[in-house]
Amino acid sequence: MFSVNDTIVAIATPPGRGGLGVIRISGADAAAIANKLIARTKPLTPRHATFARGVVGASHQPLPDQVVLTYFVSPASYTGEDVVEISAHGSPVVLSGILRAAVAAGARLAEPGEFTLRAFLNQKIDLVQAEAVADLIDAVTPLQARAAFDQLEGTLTTTITAIEKDLFDIAAKLEASLDFPDEGYHFVAPKEAGEAIEKLISRIDTLLADSRRGRMVREGAAVAIVGTPNVGKSSLFNALLNANRAIVTAVPGTTRDLLTERADIGGLSLSLIDTAGLRETTDVVEKEGVARAKAAVAVADVTIVLLDRSRPLSMDDRELLGVTTSKPRVVAWNKIDLPPSLPLEPLDPIEAIAISATTGAGIDRLIAAIGAALGSGESLRDRPQVTNVRHTALLDRAGESLTRAATALASEVSEEFPLLDLQDAGAALQEITGRKTTDDLLRHIFERFCIGK
Repeated sequence: MFSVNDTIVAIATPPGRGGLGVIRISGADAAAIANKLIARTKPLTPRHATFARGVVGASHQPLPDQVVLTYFVSPASYTGEDVVEISAHGSPVVLSGILRAAVAAGARLAEPGEFTLRAFLNQKIDLVQAEAVADLIDAVTPLQARAAFDQLEGTLTTTITAIEKDLFDIAAKLEASLDFPDEGYHFVAPKEAGEAIEKLISRIDTLLADSRRGRMVREGAAVAIVGTPNVGKSSLFNALLNANRAIVTAVPGTTRDLLTERADIGGLSLSLIDTAGLRETTDVVEKEGVARAKAAVAVADVTIVLLDRSRPLSMDDRELLGVTTSKPRVVAWNKIDLPPSLPLEPLDPIEAIAISATTGAGIDRLIAAIGAALGSGESLRDRPQVTNVRHTALLDRAGESLTRAATALASEVSEEFPLLDLQDAGAALQEITGRKTTDDLLRHIFERFCIGK
């Protein structure tokens, strides 16, 4: 891992030009290095902004800029160390000049995520909150940002800590019973301990049930629009994107390849996939497009099966309805702005949504149905607690260990056997928050951060 004794520096704002740019310095020598940059004899005042004209460059030549320095004294800073943030004009030339000057004055260039790593090591935040920092920076939808912010505020940590506390209480009573076997006294009856463990399993199951929605919020989802030629797939694709991204013509088979775009739909970051019309064809190019469309259905999180309400169902329509029965899907009748086919064929027991990709009628209902299909019937605007696959895997492990412990207690075996499983469950929960972790795990987590954070 990185050395925690160095004073580190990095540009904390994105590359490019802007109204402002920020240089962040953290470590024991942060204030001394900052004083050298502005040739200041008077020390910086903690928690006060200091204005300076000009900055001393690495070659001791002044950089033409005006800056504001803000000094945070340990432990009341983001990293828990002394921190100085220098706000300058967002010129790449000026910012890189200040950066070089800080290095020349004794600072080391920070590695990706090193500021947040120091915040974790100095117990300013736990590992869940550290991961939430990266998720908040990477958020592209309001729901992603809100879910990440909730974790940064400690909502998941509070829940995990409460489970861990109750788990420790059960383990302590079983341990006490094991330590005093001659007295023949059980500090907790096996049945009582088993019931308490079952309650913990239920709480973990609730978090795990929430994790699928959480993964969708954090990572997004793939939604494929499929149907036979000329049912309006490209028109729906454009309607969901609010942009004329796909070519729309009256000629069947216009789309011959997969067309993919990212979109914020119903609070989720979705990869929308427009596919070629599914039908038997001898055209070599169209045949490849049909094959790719079928592959997209196989990997999509949800498939929108689009039907044309203005014409009777074809054999290809019926085949498509059959092959998607076992997959998460939404069935939609398109072209309700046109006269319906006579008679309009029922799709019972399938609940189909009537829409018009041309006029926009029914699109809101379709979006709600997509959200329901992705969120297991729950509102995707209810912020999930668990969004990280690492957390999900560790909760799974904790739940399995607790289940083994409950089974052992029901078999009335010695307390030492369920205790081993309870210890493993506790270790899994501690890995989530970072109370128990490895350097390899920390490196894996923090290396995906941007430099300066």
